[in-house]
Amino acid sequence: MDKPFFIAGPCVIESETLVMETAEKLKEISEDLRIELFFKSSYDKANRTSISGFRGPGLERGLEILAKVKERFNLKILTDVHDMHDIPKVAEVVDVIQIPAFLSRQTDMLVLAGKTGKIVNIKKGQFMSPNEALKAIEKVKSVGGEVWITERGTTFGYNDLVVDFRNAVWLRGYGAKVVYDATHSLQRPGISEGSGGYRKLITHLARGAIAVGFDGIFSEVHPDPEKALSDSSTQIPLKFYKNFVEMILEIWEASKKWYDFEFPD
Repeated sequence: MDKPFFIAGPCVIESETLVMETAEKLKEISEDLRIELFFKSSYDKANRTSISGFRGPGLERGLEILAKVKERFNLKILTDVHDMHDIPKVAEVVDVIQIPAFLSRQTDMLVLAGKTGKIVNIKKGQFMSPNEALKAIEKVKSVGGEVWITERGTTFGYNDLVVDFRNAVWLRGYGAKVVYDATHSLQRPGISEGSGGYRKLITHLARGAIAVGFDGIFSEVHPDPEKALSDSSTQIPLKFYKNFVEMILEIWEASKKWYDFEFPD
């Protein structure tokens, strides 16, 4: 199995300065550890719980900042879209178009993203079974698109998510790369004006995920998570991200030869 790839960056573009600071450090880490890293940040968080939640700089300014990251640091870019009309402009800048979890069944959005020729990363909805996720994958593939599917947990009662690691095996069998979302899967959505979460559990579940065989690890990273304007409870402190990646790589190295070992039915 190929070396895992990584998706990382601040949840939302708070400022150009913060984005550049984070991207510079992530570029250094990617070179030091020889990993493929996609820089992620959102230009608009259109699905915030509260009407007063910070959403970001918007499409035009957000893409301008992401284009600067790509040019200055030669990093591949991933961002999410919440409106079909954004997709053509986003495709001019990014390498991966992400479909948010709450939009993961939107046929026209999936098909249009697939037609751009960019990789389409579908966040598996909290309400989706693996069989339902297959239908979303098929929509992108129907127009020749390359697709990833990201596991971010399943709704478990109110305000809690639980990850079913069986999905790594089942979804990989559908011909899509599977990604584990190490930070959103430990959110507690909607418990207050924003999302709470269990940052201390991130390393524990990420170790399990890479041992099970996910192809990539998604995590939101921030220089000072406590001051983050979005997802402050689950973003990884930037100063610890290199340690996090080193941990993932060590477990991958120890586990990779056993990924295809399984018992017959």
